[in-house]
Amino acid sequence: MKKIILVLVISILFFSNAFSQKAVEIIKKAEDAIKGETSYGKFTMNIITPDYQRSMTMQSWWVGNEKSLIVILSPNKDKGNKTLKIKNELWSYLKNTETTMKLPASMMLQSWNGSDLTNDDLVRESNLAKDYISTILKEESIGGEMCWKIDMNPNLQAAVVWGHIYYWVRQKDYLPALIQYYSEKGELVRTMKFSDYQRMSGRFIPAKWIIESNKKKGHYTEFIYNEVKFDVVIPDKIFSFRELEK
Repeated sequence: MKKIILVLVISILFFSNAFSQKAVEIIKKAEDAIKGETSYGKFTMNIITPDYQRSMTMQSWWVGNEKSLIVILSPNKDKGNKTLKIKNELWSYLKNTETTMKLPASMMLQSWNGSDLTNDDLVRESNLAKDYISTILKEESIGGEMCWKIDMNPNLQAAVVWGHIYYWVRQKDYLPALIQYYSEKGELVRTMKFSDYQRMSGRFIPAKWIIESNKKKGHYTEFIYNEVKFDVVIPDKIFSFRELEK
């Protein structure tokens, strides 16, 4: 009897580990598909609330989760404003006043350019496959496509924002379909929806992302890719203060 129980325990642990490893591989593929090692892009950000709507166009350079530079192209009143990220630090440059400010901890939870992202989201953009323990929960249809629903809980040593994440990945192409972000108290805070899948720069990606606030009714932000290039050579000077204040 003891041998049977031991065999059952070993079998459960084996299959549990196998499903966890499979979940990690799925998340890696989904994240790599939309990020690449490096990327350059132009996109439109539409901010929608019950009281107003606002649209901005931007260009951005990214090196993994380590470095990024985002430059606002329009509207004219915001043109030339920039955000520079280097690891866990963030700087903001305002063109009209020609001032550069390193964002303090007290401003990290403030909205980034009025969107449903915060400054903290940019700084703490994590490596999901590394910072979370992932498990496949079940298969589920999202937008007419079969997906894996993956349950993600943070590693104890990981410095992450979210207490829990549900991540749906399409089975046919390993692209993200839907992500739900929960607080440490288990409250649904934000939902990210992906759509308009198309080929850009040799990759099939979701060209439209919608970030919806689950705490503020009627508040959401659209990110629409106008152009994107992956795995491009980006000079280090792009992420310098000289470039930031140029």
